[in-house]
Amino acid sequence: MSQDSNTILASRPLKEVYAVSRLVREAKGVLEGSFPLIWVEGEISNLAMPGSGHIYFTLKDEAAQVRCAMFRTRNRQLRFTPKNGMQVLLRVRVTLYEGRGEFQLVVEHMEEAGSGALQRAYEALRHRLGEEGLFDQAHKRALPTLPTRIGIISSPTGAAVHDILAVLKRRFPAVNIILYPVSVQGKEAAQQIIDALIIAEQRQECDVLILSRGGGSIEDLWSFNDEQLARTIFASTLPIISAVGHEVDFTIADFIADVRAPTPSAAAEIAVPNGMELLATIQNHCRRLNLLITHKLQGEQNKVNYLQQRLPQPQLVISQHMQTVDRLEQQLSRAFLQNINHKRQRLDYWSVRLKHPQAAIELKQHHLKELYNRLQQQFKQSVAQRQGEFQSLEQRLKALSPIQYIEGQQNRLNQHKKLLDIAIQQRLQQAKAILSSQMRTLSAVSPLRTLERGYSITINESTGDVVSDTNSVERGDHINVRLQQGHLKCEVIGVKHD
Repeated sequence: MSQDSNTILASRPLKEVYAVSRLVREAKGVLEGSFPLIWVEGEISNLAMPGSGHIYFTLKDEAAQVRCAMFRTRNRQLRFTPKNGMQVLLRVRVTLYEGRGEFQLVVEHMEEAGSGALQRAYEALRHRLGEEGLFDQAHKRALPTLPTRIGIISSPTGAAVHDILAVLKRRFPAVNIILYPVSVQGKEAAQQIIDALIIAEQRQECDVLILSRGGGSIEDLWSFNDEQLARTIFASTLPIISAVGHEVDFTIADFIADVRAPTPSAAAEIAVPNGMELLATIQNHCRRLNLLITHKLQGEQNKVNYLQQRLPQPQLVISQHMQTVDRLEQQLSRAFLQNINHKRQRLDYWSVRLKHPQAAIELKQHHLKELYNRLQQQFKQSVAQRQGEFQSLEQRLKALSPIQYIEGQQNRLNQHKKLLDIAIQQRLQQAKAILSSQMRTLSAVSPLRTLERGYSITINESTGDVVSDTNSVERGDHINVRLQQGHLKCEVIGVKHD
């Protein structure tokens, strides 16, 4: 080549040439930096599930399709088995597969499209009702300590009702049950439950209501996420226990109800006390009360015996007074006869001395008659006085009788028994209030309450340590993010040190 040709080539600018790997790598970086984690909805096709545990498929709609990959560490959290033709909702990272230069989506989370929409509607309603204060503990009503009648709002043919009845029969068979039959699944279920709550509210025939059904998917439990049902539960004056689904299932009714039970059987356990334990407590109190009563009666009996020993025999006292009356009567009779004889002697004396005794005799007879009448009147007064003294002594003896004292002590004993029953009930109510307060305090300091406010706990899967700063992880590490509901399996793709 001539010198002129070399000069022409040197004057032209050199072109930047990309290697294929560099081009794909930089395109991948631009693509991943332009899209955060996003949600995509479509239909599964070309599904492949090799022995490696990864899942590969195509996500498509009417106009386009894209390749997707879900690695084994993520698909372990799936609650269903993906199938061709299934409509799904994916949370994905947009990337390029460098080995083939293909545009693809790396799936972090997969859920059925229908349940995903329901879950978002559930979260939105729960957030809105929570902002209105319908979940606040201040609105919760206390459950009765010893209910006499319990209402159950559930399907009459469901297993939940049979579980509740079995537990109630075992724990407290004396309680009465009223079943409000409703559908617990389907379009009409929510309105039927609302109508049952309104009927129970109007009748006021139950001390507490149990709202219950067995477990199921979010679609099966959706009737209990109805907003109108939530507001009806909130407006009810009757205490309500919500026992919907299994322990891991949560519905809006659980948050609105006064008490949430993890299972229908647990709701029955909460609604009534243990009859055998309660009976044992009552029997123990009765034994103690009987001992106190026996001890008290023994003491009173000892007092009565002591007083009886000191108190003379009434018959003996009466006999002594009768003897006194007889003695006085004899003395009075002798005095009366002596007085008559004396008068007769004086009459005879004057009769001898008087020359004309007829007038004197008549005068003396008149005087003697007066004396006789006076003496007879004095005798009657003396006898009446003695009879009055006798009656007074008889009344005093009756007043000292121990029967009235024993009756008074018996009345006091009955009053003390009533006061003791009242004190027992008050003590049980105080213990219940203290237990409820301690449960609320324990719930307030629970770390799960912190998670409910939107915080999370991040754990390094390789070390098992809680990640508190960026120096404890490196790019490529796998971490586990604990949320208020569920876990996130994540991979560190970058570390930024503040």
